[in-house]
Amino acid sequence: MTQTLPDAAALHAELLPLKAGERIKALHAHFGDGLVASTSFGLQAAVMLDLIARHAPTIPVVFIDTGYHFPETYRYAEELVARFGTDLRIYHPHYSAARMEAVLGKLWEQGREGLDQYGIITKVEPMDRALRELGATAWISGLRRSHSTTRASRPLAERQNRMTKVYPILDWADAQVAAYMHEHDLPRHPLEAQGYVTMGDWHSTVPASHGLDAESTRFNGEKYECGLHLDSGVADFQI
Repeated sequence: MTQTLPDAAALHAELLPLKAGERIKALHAHFGDGLVASTSFGLQAAVMLDLIARHAPTIPVVFIDTGYHFPETYRYAEELVARFGTDLRIYHPHYSAARMEAVLGKLWEQGREGLDQYGIITKVEPMDRALRELGATAWISGLRRSHSTTRASRPLAERQNRMTKVYPILDWADAQVAAYMHEHDLPRHPLEAQGYVTMGDWHSTVPASHGLDAESTRFNGEKYECGLHLDSGVADFQI
């Protein structure tokens, strides 16, 4: 018998009273091998990877290697994967960093249109490809409402184009993240100590100095979302 999967609204209602680990367990029960997670190895990555390792360790976790992550991020990734035994699946853009710059220039210096094109090439297309190749029917992400105004009203589960997306720690405050990391003695991203409050590619992320809020530390303050968590607008994409 084919299992009927819950729609996003029903899934949100089911997950709402549960703790984060229970949410991940419930999602794994619903979606089985169709459940995929993602990580950027950012400032809170250790929390989600620890929760997955404890509650559904067989979930594949996708990392999009844009070619422009900070060196510290790559080393942090190695540390976390070794600690949690994460089933990491690394995907790359079709363009290498060198080829993209040679053909298209430094897109992150070309205003909002360039930034949007950069996001499609280096993040959205590789993630779409990962979800297709892994046969995903649901995608877990570590988004939290407190990250930015663009995330403040998101439900725990939603549809993004053709994909069900779920956010097990969406309703966690910064203090809850910090307490979890302390309780489980999780390593912090090395750049946190240098004033970074969010993490992305080296050319588009700066520390929160001179009164900058988190939303102003990415993409020259022109945008916050890289594109992964917005409808791509591409008809053939899952996201």
